[in-house]
Amino acid sequence: MGPKKNRWIFFKRLRMQTAWRWKFLGSAFKWKRLNLQLSFVDDVLFRILSVFEAIVLVATLCFFYLCCGCHF
Repeated sequence: MGPKKNRWIFFKRLRMQTAWRWKFLGSAFKWKRLNLQLSFVDDVLFRILSVFEAIVLVATLCFFYLCCGCHF
């Protein structure tokens, strides 16, 4: 039992050392957080796209009535 236990301790120590190495190496590849307020950006984009969509819908309706709509 003595040599097997020593071998197990060696592999356990080796595994812990590689785990620490990967922990520090992996932190280099993480994205850094942005300090922007994303809700503000989302609100502005939503308002701009809503206005753009309204303009497109009104233009489509006008085009329909001018080209295919009621003729008196």
